[in-house]
Amino acid sequence: MITSSDMLPALERYYDTAPRAGGARAEDFGPLTLFVQESDGWPYYARPALGAASAEGVSAADVERVLARQRELKIPEAFEWVAETTPSLRAAAEAAGLNVHAHPLMVLDPSAVRLPAHPDVRVLGAADPLLRAAVTVPMLAFAAPGTAVGEAGPAELAAAERDPASEGRRIRVAGMIESGRTALAAAVRDGVVLCSGQYVPVGDVAEVVGVGTLPSARRQGLALAVTAALVADALARGARTVFLSAGDEDVARLYARLGFRSVGTALIADRPL
Repeated sequence: MITSSDMLPALERYYDTAPRAGGARAEDFGPLTLFVQESDGWPYYARPALGAASAEGVSAADVERVLARQRELKIPEAFEWVAETTPSLRAAAEAAGLNVHAHPLMVLDPSAVRLPAHPDVRVLGAADPLLRAAVTVPMLAFAAPGTAVGEAGPAELAAAERDPASEGRRIRVAGMIESGRTALAAAVRDGVVLCSGQYVPVGDVAEVVGVGTLPSARRQGLALAVTAALVADALARGARTVFLSAGDEDVARLYARLGFRSVGTALIADRPL
């Protein structure tokens, strides 16, 4: 059986290492570290300094110093951390005027793994002609949050693919696939990508990220099938720990079907809209 005491230290090391491996520089703010992306990749966030914040505590003044630097750099004012590891950061973030969102933090239990294959789901290579659509689908999914069936479908996906930014994302993800810094799986039906997601490996730990379903294709089990394919691929490539953050408790119950178990709470703080 997996436990929080076993898993959380390993996840903290991953959280500290993954941005650096992804091309970000780290700026030191005492109990906090700000990761700043130096390439065209995903804009990172601030989080507790490895091994420091839980012992020292984090104040609203600490958070304000990082926020000022994020504004100076014109990057998102965002923090991510594990509630159980750094309990003082939530109150400090809220005192600084940020909204805090909680998500179940889940790790795959090797004794309970169930990864059924799905006929529509496969892992895409860097040169796959559907890669551009696959990196675009989550953008439409996250623009219409929730699990209810929505309006955006194949026509909206085709229009979004014509945006030059989608080609930039394709080039970036293709390079990451080629270098082994990510893998991407997609559900494809009649030549249309309906769901996709990725995992990011660092050593023998892999995080499943960015799983999103085209709103018109929701409630068909595609996100779970894509996640199962990602987990199977990660394990086949040597991952010993696979984890993710679920959107909410209802989504967490779905991931539990694959063998994921809750070990804590992932917190995300950002500026209210």
